[in-house]
Amino acid sequence: MTPPRPFAFFTRGIPLAATMHREPADLLEPQPAVIVTGSWLTVKEQMPDRYAAALASLGYTAFTFDFTGFGATGGAPRQVEAATRKIADITAVARAVRSLSFVRPGGLGHLAVCASAQYALRAIAEGAPITSFASVAGWFHDAASVAPFYGGAEGVAARLDRAQRALLTYQRSGEVVTVPAYRAGDERAAMSLEMDYYANPTRGAVPTWRNEMAELSWAHWLTFDGLSAAAEVSAPTLLVHSDDSVLPDNLREVARRLPGGAELVWGKGSQTDFYDQDEQVAFAVEAADQHFRATLRR
Repeated sequence: MTPPRPFAFFTRGIPLAATMHREPADLLEPQPAVIVTGSWLTVKEQMPDRYAAALASLGYTAFTFDFTGFGATGGAPRQVEAATRKIADITAVARAVRSLSFVRPGGLGHLAVCASAQYALRAIAEGAPITSFASVAGWFHDAASVAPFYGGAEGVAARLDRAQRALLTYQRSGEVVTVPAYRAGDERAAMSLEMDYYANPTRGAVPTWRNEMAELSWAHWLTFDGLSAAAEVSAPTLLVHSDDSVLPDNLREVARRLPGGAELVWGKGSQTDFYDQDEQVAFAVEAADQHFRATLRR
């Protein structure tokens, strides 16, 4: 297997640290290309590289990258889960990939795991040149459906208040107030439910991942609308999900709103199973391969 190659994209003058997964090593044969993105607060070495490597073995050139303010990518403030910034990054990467001579003309795929699915959907609605979309355990929320994860209206209000104070601190001093990205039982953490992924060094606790979220992120996360963009997306869409993954009713609502509908492929497993477990990854990659083979010209 050819080792993945370091790559870089640029958006607003910021170099986005990226990785290219491709077989064979030479760049003479154009291949269909797929961008792969992961969950919120993550880096490319987590679920994106796992899926990109699998796609490369099937004949795709697959790119992963760290979003602005995360991992090896520059930009400030850091560790901010800001939807608009991530949407801009997705759009910039898509445009750059479409310009590469070793990428086959005729379309570009995007495979998005968990939260980046709603960002990719919005990017496509706003004109990102992504012509085929696949969501794996996609997280799509609006204000009403995300609130129960954080204690309802009262919990949301408390987090928005903390976000406002954190933003004022940043504006006045440049200090980024952070909380843990994951800590089971910690109400202030971004993720506090017990899960065997982010704290497990054999899974999500990779060396390049920082267990931090800028607290001002709540103002962006809790108010983002990840559903309405579906009505503006005509790209062929695949939605891989399960009953034990997050917000399955929202996924069905996204499919209902898409003008051309979507192919729903239902599997088994929890949300984090689809991040890196062999059975779920193989299931999702097989579905994505069939989808991209049918929708990206070869």
